[in-house]
Amino acid sequence: MNIISAKTLVSTAALANHACDALIVGVFAPVGKVKKMTAPAASYALIDALNLSAAGKADLPTAVGKTHTVYPSVGSAVKAARVICVGLGQEKNFTIKQYAKAMRAALGDCANEHIKTVVHGFMDVAVSDAAVADKARHTLILAHEVCYKYDATLSKKATVRALATLVLPVANAAELKAATLGAMQGAAIGQGANVTRELANLPANICTPKYLAKQAQSIAKQFGMGCEVLERKQLQALKMGSFLSVAAGSDEPPRLIVLKYNGGKKGDKKAQSPQVLVGKGVTFDTGGISLKPGLGMDEMKFDMCGAASVLGTMHAIAAMGLAINVVAIIPATENMPNGRATKPGDVVTSMSGQTIEILNTDAEGRLILCDALTYAERFKPAAVVDVATLTGACVVALGAVNSGLYGNNDALIGKLQVASKTSLDGAWHMPMGEEYHEQLKSNFADIANIGGPPAGSVTAACFLAKFTNAYPWAHLDIAGTAWKGGAIKGATGRPVGLLTQYLIDAAA
Repeated sequence: MNIISAKTLVSTAALANHACDALIVGVFAPVGKVKKMTAPAASYALIDALNLSAAGKADLPTAVGKTHTVYPSVGSAVKAARVICVGLGQEKNFTIKQYAKAMRAALGDCANEHIKTVVHGFMDVAVSDAAVADKARHTLILAHEVCYKYDATLSKKATVRALATLVLPVANAAELKAATLGAMQGAAIGQGANVTRELANLPANICTPKYLAKQAQSIAKQFGMGCEVLERKQLQALKMGSFLSVAAGSDEPPRLIVLKYNGGKKGDKKAQSPQVLVGKGVTFDTGGISLKPGLGMDEMKFDMCGAASVLGTMHAIAAMGLAINVVAIIPATENMPNGRATKPGDVVTSMSGQTIEILNTDAEGRLILCDALTYAERFKPAAVVDVATLTGACVVALGAVNSGLYGNNDALIGKLQVASKTSLDGAWHMPMGEEYHEQLKSNFADIANIGGPPAGSVTAACFLAKFTNAYPWAHLDIAGTAWKGGAIKGATGRPVGLLTQYLIDAAA
């Protein structure tokens, strides 16, 4: 895994004086009738120093995320080996989203060309909805994203994307402090997101519940966290009948992984109440007896992206030494059909004592999460956030742009919405009124595990809500945002950015 360092420094020197493998500068779209190129002050001076011809200036991109590389001539005043000019769009519309799109493109060029040292040449640009720390944070997150390359199961390993150092010049000591903090957080979040990508991309014959547990133990050892792994007999003793019903058809034994990060300040009662993250860890989902169609079933290795994102978030907060207590709970299992598998119509008893009629064994994520949510009560949490690739209905509702956000506490929902905006890791607040709960009624148990086709993502959240009365709770349905299919098939690393930003805010 590439780990990119940030070198933050106060520099009033012209960008032309920075010797590096690549220098990134920004170009705004021209305004008005006079088609004159505009750019942030430092970028404009650098472009001017390149002594480009009229045709050369015409080649410079202005649309957001479009890039063009210029190689300074021998003897040029510009010391960089190459200058990557990236379009920033209209200056009046320049937000953190446009900033991130531009940086992703420019850094992607650097990664593809195996460039080692990069100077960020438009840290001086004003962003309407973000500060210096935000720009630095997103820059480092994006650098880790573009350098990630999966090769764990390839016979030939990928060429290492060599980007190693990002230099972030700032104007003064105050900006230096903010940018240094933002870059440190961004590097940690970027590493955590890559941990998530790697775990999620591994095939299910490697990334089993046992493997997930070992990875959690490895993270715990690396950062001095506590880790407990509960096996079948312990789950039986806890009366986790709902969780175990999903594991019944698999030869791979289930695991309940509990990871504890104790970074909270001693003596601070608020800091001592942990935030709890619960991640769905179905390492492969066939649907069980309610078997899924064969087409696209290979993507069901991604059904543990909730678990992977929680582990990535724990890696991130530990790497940055966040002053907060966090407990991660991951119920991990396969969902397979065999002679012991749970059947549609079976009734099981959850850890909470509530009975569940399982009408569809492919609605298994909620069955493992509900017992994990009950288990969370013992930690007396400040709040609980569960993360799950829970429903195809959420993909229909929100596509791949926003994760579905549900919960029983408006204050918690608001904090997650703020974190989603800051992190550019979108989440959309969805309804969960009493009327939807009617769909979960059963003639043979306290609750059914599905509510029929209408509002499928909503009724899944309503099911989970019945196990969360003891604490503030939110649910993120990431079925549409956790991975991409087709030619670019692979895990996105979401919502590590959202979860980590939420915890950064909670620790403040």
